[in-house]
Amino acid sequence: MTKRLPIDMDYVVDLLLHLLRTPSPSGRTDEIMRFLGREIEELGLPFELTRRGSLAAQLHGEEYKAARAVVVHADTIGCMVKRLKPNGRLQVVPVGTFSSRFAEGARVTVFTDDKTRTYTGTVLPLKASGHTYGHEVDLQKTAWEQVEVRVDEFVDSADGLAELGIAVGDFVALDAYPQITEAGYVKSRHLDDKAGVAAVLGGLKALREHDIVPPVTLHLLITIAEEVGQGASHGLHEDVAEMVSVDNAVIAPEQLSDERSVNVAMMDSTGPFDYHLTRKLLRIAEALEIPARRDVFNYYRSDIAAAIEAGAETRAALIGFGVDASHGHERTHLDGLRHIAELVAAYAQEPLTFRWDDAPRGPLSDFPKANQVAPESLAPYSVATEQLAEEAPHDE
Repeated sequence: MTKRLPIDMDYVVDLLLHLLRTPSPSGRTDEIMRFLGREIEELGLPFELTRRGSLAAQLHGEEYKAARAVVVHADTIGCMVKRLKPNGRLQVVPVGTFSSRFAEGARVTVFTDDKTRTYTGTVLPLKASGHTYGHEVDLQKTAWEQVEVRVDEFVDSADGLAELGIAVGDFVALDAYPQITEAGYVKSRHLDDKAGVAAVLGGLKALREHDIVPPVTLHLLITIAEEVGQGASHGLHEDVAEMVSVDNAVIAPEQLSDERSVNVAMMDSTGPFDYHLTRKLLRIAEALEIPARRDVFNYYRSDIAAAIEAGAETRAALIGFGVDASHGHERTHLDGLRHIAELVAAYAQEPLTFRWDDAPRGPLSDFPKANQVAPESLAPYSVATEQLAEEAPHDE
């Protein structure tokens, strides 16, 4: 019987803080992946690294004919040096999609090719002093060409920057500065998707501590290039019949996501998610009294899009922890992370959405007849034993 497992939130919080304090802009993720490899070893899960650096772990199930996957990403937005400026400052371009407005004022770390030489700095608008420019500071356009990085060294020329070892193509990481409030809010940059990684590992830890063997093998895929659109384009095991991505859910006016709930995305900018799998997740949450909401995201793309576009033949769904001001000064809540971990652990205990999904092809008789056209035909969902469409015929 599927259980709502207790989550070790001390573990989730400690892991989250370590992840947030480890810079990992897309393209520079080796350090965080080494750390996550050690964490997964501690959980006793076998894993491999792909040639491109993603991590694929397994929680073996009772059957291996088909499997499911939970996907998260460890990379974040950041910047890269485009030019060493004559005034001794750095022109940068974004790594990932975000506005320079949300970079202004950010404290940063500049990584050179020499691992012993890193530098701190700050992203500033070109007209940063009201005492000098007056009202012009309010009229400056918002664009990456209108900001620069002030390096915390005695340097006032491009040659001086070069002497420090700084070069075009160096990574500039936005420092996270995480804070957890007494009310349980987590404020930090890069909660997307490090909070998702921490929550998913919290759910897997609960499964391991309770000696639960899932009915089918669960693959954990941690990707390293989601913020630049590559996501789960590689590394997904060919036996995966369904996948759930865990990422941030959008908190904003006219959005229904909540910081303290699991948020199930029905559609994003790439199209609707799998009808049956999304509703299975909602039914699991309802049966176990895990707070859950539905939402639709307008300008949003996740690991799933890259996987589907790369040809993955799998059902796909997205669940998210609510993040206010995503890709900016982000905030979420520990309750939401707990509920994500609970739902991941519960989902792992379930059979596949349809028992015939263990094969990638099948006859028309296997296709579900119910659900989309006759809501009244849906029997109450039993988390322990029921399939989503038990009424549909199936050739054994």
